[in-house]
Amino acid sequence: MSRILVTGGAGFIGSHTTVELLESGYDVLVVDNLSNSTAAMIDGVEKITGKKVPFAKIDCSDYEQMDKLLSQYNDIVGVIHFAASKAVGESVQKPLLYYKNNILSLITLLELMKVHKISNIVFSSSCTVYGQPDKEYLPVTEEAPIKPALSPYGNTKQINEEIIRDTAHSDESLHATILRYFNPIGAHPSALIGELPNGVPQNLLPFITQTAAGIRKELKVFGNDYNTPDGSCIRDYIYVVDLAKAHVKAIDRMLEHKAEEQVEVFNLGTGRGLSVLELLNTFMKVTGVNIPYQIVGRREGDIEQVWADPKKANEVLGWKADTSVEETLLSAWRWQQTLG
Repeated sequence: MSRILVTGGAGFIGSHTTVELLESGYDVLVVDNLSNSTAAMIDGVEKITGKKVPFAKIDCSDYEQMDKLLSQYNDIVGVIHFAASKAVGESVQKPLLYYKNNILSLITLLELMKVHKISNIVFSSSCTVYGQPDKEYLPVTEEAPIKPALSPYGNTKQINEEIIRDTAHSDESLHATILRYFNPIGAHPSALIGELPNGVPQNLLPFITQTAAGIRKELKVFGNDYNTPDGSCIRDYIYVVDLAKAHVKAIDRMLEHKAEEQVEVFNLGTGRGLSVLELLNTFMKVTGVNIPYQIVGRREGDIEQVWADPKKANEVLGWKADTSVEETLLSAWRWQQTLG
């Protein structure tokens, strides 16, 4: 049986991807330092799949610990690398934390992959690498220019993509798939796993659901003076389970030697842009819950509008994000209700 190492596998996207891997017949090994996640997610994965999940609480940038762990598992055929700090706003406040966490963990992993002869990696990247695309590049294809990052978080994704390309160039045995996500939201239909940020949520939907549940007093909408129809930022919101399935497709493609290039890049999105206020109003409509919100000033690092052209992923990976935004928002609300 083929085993996939999932770093950051107790996190939001990592836990959902672990479910999809197990349900597709892969064995897994989850590594997570639990800095922005909880081991309860692994319990949820086990309940959903009925399978035991080997889990190690290790920081991916700890070479010795990771080396020791990989020595215990000689059946790993690929890595999906999620482990990273991921909040745009926080990265502006704590740039060194982001550079240290996000870059060092990848370097350590690539070094150890060579030592342990693991040749396939799927890297969790982001549409932030495109910065604010010029109008002619919306919706965004993989050919859109990589623009100067608007936040240290975005910059770490750009740098990590370059590290992967340079490493692959120096080592023809390394194969990589870079998945540039747009905005993942929602929760597993079982409501056993979902987005569970530590402390105050940095992402929009958990803040909406926590406000709906009365945990937060009100939602802050950062800016209503952007050059968009309603003045709020526009994003491409993708259902996390749809997103997770793309990782399985990417691993399958590499293991079946179907990749046409040593490093392949795919945008993962729905192809539809929704504004912050549209998402908020849709949530209120489908749940019947009123959300108190206040418009405040713009947040540094935020991009005005970005949404994907997912044609390449649709055609080459054979993957599509086809869950409606209404169903996605309801899944997030069901998850919040199970949390109490």
